[in-house]
Amino acid sequence: MTLHFSEDELAERRQRVCASMATDGLDGMLMFRQESMHYLTGYDTFGFVFFQCLYLGQDGRMTLLTRSADRLQAALTSMIDDVRIWVDHPDASPAHELKAILEEYNLAGERLGVEWEAYGLTARNGQRLSAALDGFCDLADASDLVSHIRVIKSPAEIEYVRKAGNLADAAYDAAVELTEPGAFEGKILSGMQGAIFEGGGDYPGNEFIIGSGEKALLCRYYSGRRHLDALDQLTLEWAGAYRHYHAAMMRTFLVGNPNPKQVAMHAAAADALEAVKEKVAPGNTLGDAFQAHCRVLENAGLGEHRLNACGYSLGTTFAPNWMDWPMMYADNPVEFQPGMVIFCHMIILNADEKLAMTLGETVLVTEGGHERLSSAPLSLVVT
Repeated sequence: MTLHFSEDELAERRQRVCASMATDGLDGMLMFRQESMHYLTGYDTFGFVFFQCLYLGQDGRMTLLTRSADRLQAALTSMIDDVRIWVDHPDASPAHELKAILEEYNLAGERLGVEWEAYGLTARNGQRLSAALDGFCDLADASDLVSHIRVIKSPAEIEYVRKAGNLADAAYDAAVELTEPGAFEGKILSGMQGAIFEGGGDYPGNEFIIGSGEKALLCRYYSGRRHLDALDQLTLEWAGAYRHYHAAMMRTFLVGNPNPKQVAMHAAAADALEAVKEKVAPGNTLGDAFQAHCRVLENAGLGEHRLNACGYSLGTTFAPNWMDWPMMYADNPVEFQPGMVIFCHMIILNADEKLAMTLGETVLVTEGGHERLSSAPLSLVVT
């Protein structure tokens, strides 16, 4: 068995979750989020895309219901002792097999929390779960219970986040070295991801984002590669990932003689980033940070080209994305707390003139404010 945290730390995490369950009047939890399973037990897989559930009782007892392909995965990456297998079959009904497990725990009539908001629980399987447990026990939405605990990182987690930040810097260095007129986007991506793998890192929770030409305005991954023109723009968003902990970064590089408008856009993005980071401190809310982003960009005449969010929490996340709770958007009342890891991204997209400019990095919230997790410069890159 290989665990990336001590059994004592994992046990302490489960104790906090059990205490939170008690506060919320829950007798147990049905967890479908891989992030929750990994956080509490070390369990590491992508098999959550099928029906998979970890039951955690308020008394600390656990049972994992999964497929045969994940039996050894659980044995070698987690400290879960009780693993049950549902068998693939045209008439398979894992929801009813889960009910049988809950009957073993004498949970009839009890109140259970469910992680309804989970990529590991499709709408169809959710309906089947509701039908199987109808009349057996009461189900309450506890989708955010573990997430609210996970958001504050332990010292051991912060060590992994720092490593992720170093890997993100290595990817940045590779991108700067490879970006030039005529460069192939695939070569740039290869260099960036290769730097992370060579440093002992992982695949990130979602694809790296790369776009040049007019597609530099896209802030989502898309299929297709091109070579950079002599005069071009290249938008990159990536994350160093280590033990599934993420430290994301974002940049738009300019190729050839820079457009003065984009130089001004970068200056505004840099000002906005600093204004946001000023608010990333205990006592301020994520809504405060978003408002700072709006104020700077609107004063620069770029308000119509900004997005409706400017960052979010990061942690140990699994596909399909590395975004975690909470997000920086208007009026979000959640306060920054020491131990949070926050990705701040300034994204300016002028669709009319087909000009893009982005700037982003990840910071750790501290007692006195924040700490950069990257040492990469924030200056405009022109190649």
